[in-house]
Amino acid sequence: MIRAGLALLALAWAGAAPAAPGRVPFVGCASDGQQGPQAAPRRATVPAVPRAAASQLAYYVSGDLGVLAPRGWHCFGLYGSNGAILIVTPQRLGARELLRGATPSLHGPAIQISDSLGGTSGRFEVARVIALAFPAQMDFARRVAAEGIGDPLPTGPYPSDRIVRLRPTVVGYRTPSGREGLGTASRLAPDDRPIDGLAILDTSDDWYLRKVDVRLPAALAGLATPILNAALPPRRAPLNPR
Repeated sequence: MIRAGLALLALAWAGAAPAAPGRVPFVGCASDGQQGPQAAPRRATVPAVPRAAASQLAYYVSGDLGVLAPRGWHCFGLYGSNGAILIVTPQRLGARELLRGATPSLHGPAIQISDSLGGTSGRFEVARVIALAFPAQMDFARRVAAEGIGDPLPTGPYPSDRIVRLRPTVVGYRTPSGREGLGTASRLAPDDRPIDGLAILDTSDDWYLRKVDVRLPAALAGLATPILNAALPPRRAPLNPR
């Protein structure tokens, strides 16, 4: 069933004909980080969403990132020289919860979108995900590892992950419930629901990684496909880091 589910997602991500679009509301997200608190933006371009899913989704946007998630959830962004993260959860989280001590792990339903900048300290996360999912780009990861800073690189993909290569530098994946994997290479801890995700690597100029991790309650599991479709850039379109 996991492989079948990924096959259906791959068809959608690879460019299947879109359904009639519906409108989704915009939700601004406050953020905090290296230069202090940032107010929630007041407007953004909202992606097209299939009409069947639009009534259940909203578009959550911080100063750096935007992602679809179920309506009525709460959002908060973090940013720094290494990149940015936007987290959307059913419960309200803020800087006090997300910036305390060691990086906290999220249990239960959650969505995270993150940007890691390869020209800064974000290169360690870029190298880590390359080692897990992009073997053709290992030269960059090895250069980062040769600095002798940070953790050793992982050796290949997690055995329990199911990975679909959509383009040379784009993968979709599912990390099963209760397991470590690409989905938990985020703030999402293993839990009783799987994590569906998308990793997009931009190798132009300074290397750049965008990653989306989606863990939904069973009743909303079908929303993973439109959420991830909206995060996938058009073919040949570069990513747009802040």
